[in-house]
Amino acid sequence: MLTLFTCPKPFKGHIEIIQRNAIVSWTRLRPAPQIVLLGDEAGAAEVCRSLGLRHVPDIACNEFGTPLLNDVFEQAHQCAFHKLMAFVNTDIILMSDFMAAVEHVSQAMRRFLLLGQRWDVDIQEPVDFETEKWEIRLREYAERTRPPGPLWGLADYFVFPKGALGELPPFTVGRTAWDNWLIYRARALRLPVIDATPRVMVIHQKHDYTHQSKQPQGWNDSSLGIESRRNQTLSGGEAYNQFGLADATHLLTLTALRRALGWRYLLRHMEAAPILFPWLRSLLWVIRLKKFSARAIAKIGRVTRAWGRAVSPNRIR
Repeated sequence: MLTLFTCPKPFKGHIEIIQRNAIVSWTRLRPAPQIVLLGDEAGAAEVCRSLGLRHVPDIACNEFGTPLLNDVFEQAHQCAFHKLMAFVNTDIILMSDFMAAVEHVSQAMRRFLLLGQRWDVDIQEPVDFETEKWEIRLREYAERTRPPGPLWGLADYFVFPKGALGELPPFTVGRTAWDNWLIYRARALRLPVIDATPRVMVIHQKHDYTHQSKQPQGWNDSSLGIESRRNQTLSGGEAYNQFGLADATHLLTLTALRRALGWRYLLRHMEAAPILFPWLRSLLWVIRLKKFSARAIAKIGRVTRAWGRAVSPNRIR
């Protein structure tokens, strides 16, 4: 049914614990997905051998040794057994509601991009997946320990039919802008963008950024460094970095797949329309020009009439 692929970090320290938690949770999904790990980071080959996963070690990287997203997606497509694909960050634990959501959407639509918000949870130890109620306990722990307030950010998972997104720019994996751009790409291609937050709980295991210490600016590279600025340039600029869950066209709730209506979505769709439909920019420019011309003509008329009254012989004393 699904090919799930990821680009892990080195399996060291706390990162090893959370990545193993994530990957093992994927092996518990039913129906069982094909799981592909891309990259030759330390420990990746051993994890694939121990869990019987597909490993693609040779992927394109930039000068800092960070994988490039376009090659990750291309190679995942080449070895995918299934028509549905999911890119998932390797710190994300998935549970049974994820596959149920994928099945629901894939039966209703042929083309789509499925995503959602994540739950940030502090997990320091290996999860015991051998216990019968591990999923129930993990959900209870997430609900009990997650800080109050709205969920944060995207879910770090993207589900789509094979080939639906086309060719991607050489974004740097793990840096800013590419995930926002991916939503823009889906909207530009007229793909339904489905927010599964009401239906799916995905667990993001919180971590620090010491694994990025090889970069020139350490952990800051995830948002402020050279690679992130390069991603922002590749995305086309700030307007394309604003795409997010408010750009969803549909919501997947506990009971149905429905249109994303409401003021939040309608206002955002109006704001994004000139980006998605470039011809609207010309139309808006013409409208503004006409408004300016009308104001200018009216002002000229007022000045002319005032001048005429000022020099009129009837006003000479």
